[in-house]
Amino acid sequence: MMIAAKTSNAKDFPLKYFILLSLVSLLAFGCKSKSADQSAEGGKRPSGPPPVFNAVLASRFAVDRKVQAPGSILPNENTDLHPEASGRVVAINFKEGTYVKAGTLLVKLFDDDLQAQLKKLTVQLQVAEATERRQKELLALNGTSQQDYDLAVLSVSNIKADMELIKVNIDKTEMRAPYDGRLGLRTISLGAYVTPQTIITNIAQLNQVKVEFSVPELYATEMQTGKKVMLRTSGGSKYYSATVMASQNTINEETRNLVVKALINNPDATLTPGSFVEVDIEVGKNQSAIMIPTQAVIPSTRFKNVIVAQGGKATFRIVNTGYRDSARIEITSRLKEGDTIITTGLLTIKEGMPIKAKLSN
Repeated sequence: MMIAAKTSNAKDFPLKYFILLSLVSLLAFGCKSKSADQSAEGGKRPSGPPPVFNAVLASRFAVDRKVQAPGSILPNENTDLHPEASGRVVAINFKEGTYVKAGTLLVKLFDDDLQAQLKKLTVQLQVAEATERRQKELLALNGTSQQDYDLAVLSVSNIKADMELIKVNIDKTEMRAPYDGRLGLRTISLGAYVTPQTIITNIAQLNQVKVEFSVPELYATEMQTGKKVMLRTSGGSKYYSATVMASQNTINEETRNLVVKALINNPDATLTPGSFVEVDIEVGKNQSAIMIPTQAVIPSTRFKNVIVAQGGKATFRIVNTGYRDSARIEITSRLKEGDTIITTGLLTIKEGMPIKAKLSN
């Protein structure tokens, strides 16, 4: 009996050992899984201090708002000169590129036939007026009828009307300057036959010129008649003052810009039509605005964001922007004075991420 008992314990020993090892392994695996779960919840237990980013305080500044727009110089008046009648050129009374006064005779066409008709009508008028005087005297003596006298008066009126028509046609053979201005190049020579479609030359008024430029629709209401703007030629240092004279009735649907024209005194003709100029437009002086560094704004397809450090975490805010200068941009919504705005590492920051802001000047 003793020998049988010892043999039975020897056989059961490996099974107990196996069960004990299995329990130890399960316990170890459970502890490891719990540790892994706690690691997965790392947001609850940060592994180190939050990252530091540079920041500024949103502050108000007195801003002189200016908009710069490209423009082109135009003559105040610019006219291609055509003759009113067809005919042969018998006189050219101007030199190319010279200044002329309004009414100066520039070109004369052949009009001998019209002058002859005018002389003929002048003689007829003298006879008709003499007849009308005699008929009037006879009518006073009852020596003629009222009808005969009326016909004499009608004859005088008809001849005078014909003479006026001839004089108008003679005037059409004379081409005169419509206003004070500088003439361009002539396109005809003495003896040429011209028609109303022929361009004789061009005249432009240059003692005053216009500048045409476009502004964004945001500033359309600023472009009132009489507003002063400054301009200079490309690469030039001298500024010229211009006065807004008119603007287009509507904003261009494609560019969302408003076309504006301003008038400039140009007595020395230093501004040449066709020249490119830079127009400076003041749209607000000493206006208070919240301004932040330009690099603090994160542009996207539809919105603009800034990152605000609030309660030790990053908060993204959608904002609207306004005036921009070389270093700062105006924020018109969702920011208040004193907010801490992150300016560096913007692409590495996520919403709600723990951060520390380091204020810089």
